[in-house]
Amino acid sequence: MYSHFVCGYVVMNYAILPVVFFKFWFLDSPIALFKFFVSLNASFLQLFSLPLLLKTFFKPLKNEYRPGLVRFSIAIGIFVKSIFIITDVAILFLLLFVEISIFVAYIFFPIATISLLFL
Repeated sequence: MYSHFVCGYVVMNYAILPVVFFKFWFLDSPIALFKFFVSLNASFLQLFSLPLLLKTFFKPLKNEYRPGLVRFSIAIGIFVKSIFIITDVAILFLLLFVEISIFVAYIFFPIATISLLFL
């Protein structure tokens, strides 16, 4: 691709090394980082069971179906699940903020490094 073999050694064309670096840093690596963050978010949603809490929001807590306790169990379930959902969404927004910050810092790191060299 960018190199060839001469007598068993890899010889690289150093003129294209900046192109290889920029392709890695600004194309290949951000795609891999984005895929990692998507996987992390999917794991977070499974771990904190946010979709399950939303699906079972109006169901009784602990599947309590005795005649006198159904409405009370639904009300307590809504209260407890509301607290969990609010907490999960707050943590999810914090996680998304950290992911976006890391992604932006990763993209601007080479630019910041080069600009610091010339200051």
